[in-house]
Amino acid sequence: MNFDFHYYATYLAAIIAGYSHEESSEIAYSAQFVDCCTRTFLTSIKAPLSSATTQSQVELINARADLLGLQDITRIWSSFHFLPQDLYAEKKWCTRGYRNKYRLICGPNGDLLVETVKLAKGKSLESVGLAMHVLADTWAHRNFAGTPSLVINNTDYYFYEIFSGDTGEFEKKITFRHSTSTPDDLNRSIYTNSLFQTSENSIMNLGHGRAGHLPDYSFIKYKYLPAWGDFTEIVKDNPSDYYHAFCQMVYAMRYLRGNISSFDKDTYDFEIVSPYEAQIKEIINKRQIDSCADWKALGEKISGNIIDDFDVYRYKDEYLAARKEAKDNTVLGRFFVAALRQKSMVTNKIYKSGNMLAGFSADFAEKGFVGIKDFKKLVDAATSGGEKHD
Repeated sequence: MNFDFHYYATYLAAIIAGYSHEESSEIAYSAQFVDCCTRTFLTSIKAPLSSATTQSQVELINARADLLGLQDITRIWSSFHFLPQDLYAEKKWCTRGYRNKYRLICGPNGDLLVETVKLAKGKSLESVGLAMHVLADTWAHRNFAGTPSLVINNTDYYFYEIFSGDTGEFEKKITFRHSTSTPDDLNRSIYTNSLFQTSENSIMNLGHGRAGHLPDYSFIKYKYLPAWGDFTEIVKDNPSDYYHAFCQMVYAMRYLRGNISSFDKDTYDFEIVSPYEAQIKEIINKRQIDSCADWKALGEKISGNIIDDFDVYRYKDEYLAARKEAKDNTVLGRFFVAALRQKSMVTNKIYKSGNMLAGFSADFAEKGFVGIKDFKKLVDAATSGGEKHD
């Protein structure tokens, strides 16, 4: 999903779920910060590099192309942006290598989503925001995998946009180009995607790069033939998916606040959101590249407060000024702990399923601290009873 949904729509969902303006703002910041927390940023403030939740284009271009490099990429993108839907999915007549990639395909309402939401229970607001980013992306990024793979993530010439007209639906063939400096042309259905590379493990074949920004546009409905689906036509209805994502975020955050006792799959707070349904769907269906202004206006109208513009450096000084022993209780410090916890959980689940695409993982609950020193923060947090929050 794009900035507009991760920041402004998440703020609105938090408000509807019952959080205060201040709490919702912190949740929204962390939800968007998932797309900003690169190793480059972490290096600039001397923060734990293992808490990276994304990679910049430069970092990806310079990423190692060997097994360890690919595992590092998979740990980040599968944990935070392409959460696997079913780590035990079956696929007949295929190699184990292909099946392992197939099992990393993202989708909503998987067991890992439940684990992600429950992992944030009783934790910081930063943990809530991070979980909402992951939840939202399971809807936008469904059918793609957070590991480089031509066979899983590639698209071909059969790609059509579906429009609704006075006499019903009609289709228009989508044209892809590779000019990253040219905006997508919504009027002519011309979109930018990653450059085709025949190498199975090229970073050009990571996630939905071959489908460009289409999965991140709320208004679009399209169909295509993914290779992993045996070239059976798949229709992706983003307006429906995005509304489900919004209502599921409200439901998840009501659970995290303690308003309800459980978080279950395929459950949505349609009734609570219903007073705002028409306004939300109008924004979701509006054909525009950037919906920030509309989401911001609606959020401010409902909350009665001004939503600050997102500033990636908003909490940088607080983190830098904090003493070493107090850094983990700053906004960024709590986010880093939440990121380490999420990455550890997902990587461990992938590893336990017999899939080595995200590398080796030790279970902290069973074996204690093993390996990268950054992750000792998780043991310290557990020993101290969790994060504090001012």
